[in-house]
Amino acid sequence: MTIFTRRNLLKAAAAASLAGIGASTAGRLTGLAAAKPEPLVLKAVSIEAKLAEAGPTKNVLTYGAAGMPPVVRMRKGEPFAARLVNGIDDPTTIHWHGIRVPNKMDGVPFLVQPYVYQGDHFDYAFSPPDAGTFWYHPHCNTLEQMGHGLTGVIVVENPNDPVFDSELVINLRDWRLGDDGQFIESFRPRDAARAGTYGTVRTANWLDQPQYDAPAGGLVRLRAAITDVTRIYAFRVDGAEASVIALDGNPVPQRFAPDALQLGPGQRLELAVRMPDDEGAIVSLRDVRGTKPKILATLRAVGKSLKRDLRDLGSLEANPVAEVDLASAKRIPLALSATAENGSADSICGSLGYSFWAINKVPWPGDTPNPTAPLAELKLGKSYIIDMENLTPHSHPIHLHGMSFKVLSSSTRQVQPLVSDTYLIQPDEKVQLGFVADNPGDWLLHCHIIEHQKTGMTSYFRVT
Repeated sequence: MTIFTRRNLLKAAAAASLAGIGASTAGRLTGLAAAKPEPLVLKAVSIEAKLAEAGPTKNVLTYGAAGMPPVVRMRKGEPFAARLVNGIDDPTTIHWHGIRVPNKMDGVPFLVQPYVYQGDHFDYAFSPPDAGTFWYHPHCNTLEQMGHGLTGVIVVENPNDPVFDSELVINLRDWRLGDDGQFIESFRPRDAARAGTYGTVRTANWLDQPQYDAPAGGLVRLRAAITDVTRIYAFRVDGAEASVIALDGNPVPQRFAPDALQLGPGQRLELAVRMPDDEGAIVSLRDVRGTKPKILATLRAVGKSLKRDLRDLGSLEANPVAEVDLASAKRIPLALSATAENGSADSICGSLGYSFWAINKVPWPGDTPNPTAPLAELKLGKSYIIDMENLTPHSHPIHLHGMSFKVLSSSTRQVQPLVSDTYLIQPDEKVQLGFVADNPGDWLLHCHIIEHQKTGMTSYFRVT
């Protein structure tokens, strides 16, 4: 279940404690996490799932026995452990998208971690430094594994957060299914060289326009993660007052209404929604981008009105992200461009067989033991500004592993000084992203439209 109330969370924590199982989960819910928690087992498996009217879809991938990958809950600053068990045919890993983990926990094959073969396992352990909404997914054979379902949402809780009356977590993704409800080809080369290949079935929590109940007149914390491999969204809320309170795991400097807010794959949205007072009233979360707008999910007001006021909602606590020193920051030029079409090297983690995109004129060769040289070698603790320019006619959600940046300026629009790990750069836009290189290791930077990532728009920074 993906909608939570404070009462249900407390019940869950108590039940877990009394049962003597899931102790680490209970501890995270009650603030009594053990120093060395038992690992959460995430077993990658192939299942059948009902995703379309035509009937069950075969070879759907998930973590667990059935259904959508679980919402993984952690607590800010407290130890977390997970064991990836590979029960599928392909090698795989887990990347904890947006969480500033130690480098060896980042889940990128060859660069930082060995891939996990069928029947093997890998143990992840870290303490998330930041609260917010994040997600997890493989970084091996990404187009097929993510496209077939291996994408789950992470909630890192902060006990100092303001009180909401309920919480809804939404996993947004497409599926490429034919009329028979079975998977079709994951991409088309001509689309990979453009905006990407879109899915044919759109879901929220693996459902078509699901509806959830929420207290009338109450405040709902709505967390949405775009775990799709291609689709860019433009969000709008109808039927209720709503404010954006956080993006990509970090509080926004100034709250605002989600009036066609555009976010791309890899990004996360947190909304405070004030439910209507009348029981039965419907609130809808919509994607209004493009020629086929869609209601993604709805909320139905239930019970007597709680008469909450959105203006009374307290602030979210800022995450401990180091402040970039603009006076001393070294600048890093970064150009996103198309490249001459050519074949790409094959690898154990799969290749699409094409090279369409490049960063600083160099297309990524694939997941190989000898990748390209790093974009830049950065000194630990020093400040940097990425001068990123999009020379293409398409938007690109550019994601940086291991560190968070602040959006400083844009050539096309006024921007808030948001702290993030993913920036949706528009065609012909120039943007400045400032950050402190405070996490040692090799850190991937890539477009999160997976076809772009896999056909060249990938590189990495080295922090020493």
